[in-house]
Amino acid sequence: MPFIPHTEADVRDMLAAIGAPDIEALFDEIPEALKARSLGGVPEGLSEQEVSRLMREFARQDETVLNFAGAGAYEHHIPAAIWQIVGRGEFYSAYTPYQAEASQGTLQLIYEYQTMMTRLTGMDISNASMYDGATAVAEAVLMAERAARKGPRRVLVPESLHPAYRKTMESILSLQDIQIVTLPCTDGALDAASVSALEGDFTALVVPQPNFFGVLEDVDALTDAAHARGALVIAVVNPMSLALLKAPGSWGGSDGDVRGADITCGEGQPLGVPLSSGGPYFGFLACKQTLVRNLPGRIVGRTTDLDGKGGFALTLQAREQHIRRAKATSNICTNQGLLVTAATIYMALLGPEGLRKIAATSAARLRALRDRLLAIPGVEPLFGDRVHFHEIALKLPKPAADVIETLAAQKIVAGVSLGEEYPELCGGEHGDALLVCTTETKSEADLDTFAAALAAALK
Repeated sequence: MPFIPHTEADVRDMLAAIGAPDIEALFDEIPEALKARSLGGVPEGLSEQEVSRLMREFARQDETVLNFAGAGAYEHHIPAAIWQIVGRGEFYSAYTPYQAEASQGTLQLIYEYQTMMTRLTGMDISNASMYDGATAVAEAVLMAERAARKGPRRVLVPESLHPAYRKTMESILSLQDIQIVTLPCTDGALDAASVSALEGDFTALVVPQPNFFGVLEDVDALTDAAHARGALVIAVVNPMSLALLKAPGSWGGSDGDVRGADITCGEGQPLGVPLSSGGPYFGFLACKQTLVRNLPGRIVGRTTDLDGKGGFALTLQAREQHIRRAKATSNICTNQGLLVTAATIYMALLGPEGLRKIAATSAARLRALRDRLLAIPGVEPLFGDRVHFHEIALKLPKPAADVIETLAAQKIVAGVSLGEEYPELCGGEHGDALLVCTTETKSEADLDTFAAALAAALK
């Protein structure tokens, strides 16, 4: 319900105090020619009953679709309790906890979020969050460069990393004089031997797990190869996959020395955040203790006051541009407070076992969908028998964009065409490769419906 605090008498008193005859006088700097005198496209006002009827008619026009697209944004079931709790006033309106004594609730929630993310990723420290997954990766690279202090200012990035992430990195890092070396992944994953054989030094290696194609990378070999070259490892992970897969903090160790990834980041959308037409989402960023002074963003710590009572405080906020300006650790990171609240409640409500069930069910649904689709004549896996999580790239006997358009008419989102971003992998810009995804939200009947529709579209 809108809150209008000022009465007409209040407005008159305020205008009189500043010597303005009316509210319009406050905007007298706007030229008359720019002012709209009428709104021709806006109908006459309606009564509450008429508005309610109009909105019900609009609601009936909403269409439900079967969604088999992933590519960085995933349709998971979000229990109703999540956003019912997030919508409470104390969560919904809380933001930056600058005044600790008045922000204990917000600080505790961030502390709980940080604790959950460190346990999920196997890292020592987590910040309070980032804008999104793409900027979190760019910030992780900048963090690695700060930790190196001097050196080549060169980072290795496989082309199996999300294309949007690579574009965001280029936009941010190109202005920082950091060279991005793109490593090819012609068979769907990065070869550790190519890292070992690369000439010249580099600051960090970015390792996606799973990668953009849903393929699981050989993270242990890649981590060891990068560390052997004196470089840091930046893990870019789907947080839901960590309920099943090895945490980045445990990567590597083929020689018995498990160092793990040095920095872990990614997109937090799978943790209770709806698709929302692409956003807003939130990014997460965590690291080893030795790198904490280079970590952008806020860190909330738990402490005790002079009376011995427990409490929470901002332990580190190295990025604060309002204080440090040009010397700030970062000038783009933020606490996406509302979305972090949803993710924290989501993880708390489901718990480790709940997350494992969702991840396992999503993986099982993908295997079932893969079997159905590969039974269709002409449909083949783009990368052979590689192990996948969440999604898989398929080669079709027709242009993928045409298939997507055909199934859209049947209210089915068939997936994402790879031709525009990866023409070399699928026969040009109008290629035949389709990236399909399924989660725990899809039933066996849904899989049958999709398979039948795809088979018909390919005939």
